[in-house]
Amino acid sequence: MLAGAGAAAVFAAASRLPARAAKTDYKFVFVNHVTTNPFFTATQYGAADACSLIGSSYRWTGSETSNVSEMVRAFQTAINNKADGIAVCLVDATAFNGVVSQALAAGIPVVAYNADAPASSHNKRQAYVGQDLFRSGQLVGERIASLVPAGGKVALFIATPGSLNLQPRIDGAIDSIKKSGKNITYEQVATGALVTQERSTVESYYNGHKDVNGLFAVDGGSTEAVGIVSKKYGLSAKKVGTGGYDLLPGTLSAIQAGNLDFTIDQQPYLQGYYPVFQLYLAKASGTLISPSDTDTGLKFVTKDTVHPYMGNSRFEGQS
Repeated sequence: MLAGAGAAAVFAAASRLPARAAKTDYKFVFVNHVTTNPFFTATQYGAADACSLIGSSYRWTGSETSNVSEMVRAFQTAINNKADGIAVCLVDATAFNGVVSQALAAGIPVVAYNADAPASSHNKRQAYVGQDLFRSGQLVGERIASLVPAGGKVALFIATPGSLNLQPRIDGAIDSIKKSGKNITYEQVATGALVTQERSTVESYYNGHKDVNGLFAVDGGSTEAVGIVSKKYGLSAKKVGTGGYDLLPGTLSAIQAGNLDFTIDQQPYLQGYYPVFQLYLAKASGTLISPSDTDTGLKFVTKDTVHPYMGNSRFEGQS
């Protein structure tokens, strides 16, 4: 399903449901891996706005620190409380298989958002709403190669290595760096799930590697940290390439000021909005309408294109 057409399609379908199916008090649950991370502010706005259109509600649950066991327990609680639908970040390949199957057996539709398990994991979630993570990483890798034309050493920051919302991005970036044929060496650096930890890790890395030719990240907190470090140490003037993902206010300000070369917009609002409608239609139609994979897209945001992002907006989580 095309992202631009998806909202109109699901809303139109919802409006045509017969009166007997138009229940207006469905209760959905989102299971997230970093519940307090500001990236997901816009995602929560999207879920809230979708729920308001259909008279339903949602709960935001999971873990603050990407603890998979906590997420699985939150998922189990949603099943026990008879949720009408569950959206989950599948950050682990197999840990959620049991609870997903259990939910479906109980008539609870399940969609993945933001992160998805590979097909080989045999997870039975009904659809994935989010970015093509490996492909986005490949495009970032191509951008890195263009920002480090003479080659050299680059750092690739990742909050939680192995997590399925992030690891495919860094794998894609490495794939393109290798294919570029340029003499670029890279080092993967784990920064942690908490924003404050990410900032200190990025700064410590730079202070220990001042010969680096690029600092790049595959998650929002680490990207914002790269922008802060770039400003503090004047990396733009030193021709050190910088960039990453997501639309945290500090990241956007760094791009506008020329302290960060780019960031990726993966439409976090849609990652809350679309799952609500897909779960609603699956439930209200009695499974006649099945959730479908939805690519929320990829946009490079640079100094030339950042202006529309700078105001307060529910769609980008800055208000």
